[in-house]
Amino acid sequence: MPLENNHNHKRIIISISSLLVAFMIASSIFMYLIFTKQTTDFNELNNRLDDIEADTQQKFSELSDSLLKTKNDLQELGLQLGTLDEQIIKLKASTSADFSGIIEGAIKSVVTIKTDISQGSGFIIADGGYVVTNAHVMEGATAAGIVTYDEEMHSVLRVGENEVMDIVLLKITDESYLPLELENSDNVQVGEKVIAIGNPLGLQFSVSEGIVSAIHREGANGIEAYIQTDAALNPGNSGGPLINSQGKVIGINNFKVGGGESLGFALESNYIKEIVNDISQQAYGRDLI
Repeated sequence: MPLENNHNHKRIIISISSLLVAFMIASSIFMYLIFTKQTTDFNELNNRLDDIEADTQQKFSELSDSLLKTKNDLQELGLQLGTLDEQIIKLKASTSADFSGIIEGAIKSVVTIKTDISQGSGFIIADGGYVVTNAHVMEGATAAGIVTYDEEMHSVLRVGENEVMDIVLLKITDESYLPLELENSDNVQVGEKVIAIGNPLGLQFSVSEGIVSAIHREGANGIEAYIQTDAALNPGNSGGPLINSQGKVIGINNFKVGGGESLGFALESNYIKEIVNDISQQAYGRDLI
């Protein structure tokens, strides 16, 4: 009887052990399956995140490219609009000879120069109240004054002159007047329309219209530095600006051929700039324009 009980106990222990082993194996398999699934899910999640990141990066790059293209398009459009505006102004002046808008802006920078022996014209050449005119306008004068478009009379300081090129640089104390812009005279073309502003025969701030008849004409000084124009020039126009259809100065009206019609000459703007800067260098040690 005791032996039989021992066998029963052993069978019970073996059965329990088997159950424990089976449970442990089943638990291990279950844990492995759970771990495997979690690993798979984690990898899938990482892959999806990588895909999302790549897709986001691609969309961001596309958006950046789109924004850059839009910016470039806007800039190009702005340039085109600016060019279009200039062309409209030029076309208006070229086709209808309507310089009214240009004259309205430019004439405020033109001045009348009155001396005790004569009078002439000039224009504001640089900020600070600097005025340029022909040297012969001031020749022999012992007293002079400048009348601006607002009918104000200003005292005059002579900064310097170039007798060969017939240019004198003057200064007034009022620095509020805006200068006219010089065009590169290398860009001047025969046939383009121009206006001359000045004070012919004492008629202050008069405007005459014409075209460029020729360029690089030789002056009395033997230098080929003059624009020929058929715009009417008379005594008193000397020193005034010759202005193109964009409102820029292409020359300073200098002389006309006596006995001839429509034969006026203006010193080219590139020479004006060079001479004025030379005078300024001598006076102040710096360029003025």
